[in-house]
Amino acid sequence: MSNNINIDKNSLCKDLQEQVSQVLIRHKSILDITTKLDEYNARINRAVAKSVTSCGCISINASKQDFSNDSFEEMLDSVKNHLNGEICNSCKEVLSGEIGSYIFYLAALCNSLDLDLDEILKSEYNTIKTLGVFSLK
Repeated sequence: MSNNINIDKNSLCKDLQEQVSQVLIRHKSILDITTKLDEYNARINRAVAKSVTSCGCISINASKQDFSNDSFEEMLDSVKNHLNGEICNSCKEVLSGEIGSYIFYLAALCNSLDLDLDEILKSEYNTIKTLGVFSLK
């Protein structure tokens, strides 16, 4: 990690939520928070699109996914993400910033609803780990 931040990885979500609670003033309303989440979701989508259409560091070659294989391993090997190329540092920086802002408002939403982001992430991780391929989304 850069920025010389010394954060215990075991409490990163809790620390983030605490920091967000200390600095979020202007968009404290649940309505502001949920619409900011929508806004940053759109900004993430736009940044991906601009990586294709303006920068050109990545391209998209989409086609129908093939889920007709006999085994999970064959299916896993046959499905594609439809991306070609590698995202450049400039686009990576923009996307990282937009995703960071999204996470900020996600932490704010958790604070407003008295939810623990760390517990939510742990629960989702444990579900995926426990169910394995049966947790397909």
